[in-house]
Amino acid sequence: MIGVTVLGSTGSVGVSTLDVLDRHRDRFRVVALTANRDYRRMAEQCRLHQPDVAVMVDAGAAVQLRALLSDMPGCPEILSGAGGLDQVAAMPEAQYVMAAIVGAAGLPPTLAAARAGKRLLLANKESLVVAGALLMRAMDESGAELLPIDSEHNAIFQCLPPNFAEGLPSVGVERILLTASGGPLRDWPLDRLALVTPEQACAHPTWSMGRKISVDSATMMNKGLEVIEACWLFGTDTDRIQVVVHPQSVIHSLVQYQDGSVLAQLGNPDMRTPIAHALGWPGRLDAGVAALDLFEVAHLDFEQPDLERFPCLGLAVQAARQGGTAPVILNAANEVAVAAFLDRRIDLSGIAAIVDGALESLPSEPVDGQDLAFLLEVDRRARQRAEQLVRMRVN
Repeated sequence: MIGVTVLGSTGSVGVSTLDVLDRHRDRFRVVALTANRDYRRMAEQCRLHQPDVAVMVDAGAAVQLRALLSDMPGCPEILSGAGGLDQVAAMPEAQYVMAAIVGAAGLPPTLAAARAGKRLLLANKESLVVAGALLMRAMDESGAELLPIDSEHNAIFQCLPPNFAEGLPSVGVERILLTASGGPLRDWPLDRLALVTPEQACAHPTWSMGRKISVDSATMMNKGLEVIEACWLFGTDTDRIQVVVHPQSVIHSLVQYQDGSVLAQLGNPDMRTPIAHALGWPGRLDAGVAALDLFEVAHLDFEQPDLERFPCLGLAVQAARQGGTAPVILNAANEVAVAAFLDRRIDLSGIAAIVDGALESLPSEPVDGQDLAFLLEVDRRARQRAEQLVRMRVN
C-alpha cells in the first residue's frame, strides 16, 4: 500500500485527488489530510478516508474538528498551525504528497516534502514561481520525484521523451505550446472589463476551480505563472514557450519537435486525469473520467493571446525574463490584488496595475544561494507594498 498525504484536501484539486484515491483503495492509503478552515468538509473526509493525521491551519477550526470527530472510532490525530503542514508533508508513512494548497502558503510544506524525498505531485505552482531554484535543488539532493499536476504541465510531461532533463534541444524539442482557455472574459469588449464583477470573473466556461485561481484565469495571470513554472519543470526559458489560447480546453498542451512533429495530449477538462496519471506513473490508472468524444467536440480553435486584454500575462513573462526575486514580487502582489478584487475594493483592471506598480517599485534581487527565509521576507515586503497600492487606488 502506498501512503498518500493530501495538502489542501478540501480544495478542488484535493477533492479530485481523494476521488481518484477512493477508486484504488487496494493500492493507496490516505495517511494525512490538511486544510485551512473548512472543518466540516474535513470531518466528512476523515470519516470516509480515515487518515492517521488531520491538520487544520486555523486553530479554531481544529477545535471544531475535534468536536465533530469526538465519536469517531480511530479518530485521527488532529494538529493545528502551519507547522503541522510541514510535519505531515515529511512523515515517513507517506510515500506520495499531493501539494494542492493554493498560493505561497503552500511553499513550506511543499519544500518539506521535497527534502524528505517524496514523490511530489505538484499542483501548487507558486512553489516554483517563488522558490524554483530552492525547490529543484531540494529535489536533486533528496532524490525526490516531481510529477506536475497542472493539466498543461502534465500534458507537456506526457508529450516529452523520458530523457528531457538532458536539455530540450538535445532531445529534439523546438518549443512548448502552452494552452490557455482564455477564461470567461476572452470575448468581452475591452471597455467593459472594468465593470466585471467577482462572480463574472469566477464563471469559468470549462473548468471548476477555486475563486483565486478562477480570477487568475480571467486575467491570464494563471497562464503567466504557468510559463514560469514550465521554465523550471522543463529546464528552459520563455523564448521556447508559446502560449496558445484554445477555448475548448480539450488539448491541454503540445510539444513541437525539430522534425516538424507536434505531439498533443487531449482529454476532457477534468483534473482527475492528470492526478491519476501522476499517481500511477509510469503506469495508468482509472480516473473516473469519461473518454473524449471527438465527434461531440467537432472542432478546435486556436488564437494568439491579446496582451492588451491580458496585461498580467505580459507582466509574468517580463518577471520570468528578469529573474531573481521578480517572480516572488509578481506572485505576492497578485495574491494581494486578487483578494482586493474579490472583496470589491478594486476593479479587475486594478490587479495588473498593482502588480506592475509592485514590480516597478521593488527592485529584483539575486536569489542564488538564498534560503527560504530570504524569499519569504521578499514575499512579505511585496505584499506590504501591494497593499499600499491597493489603498492608494481605493482612496
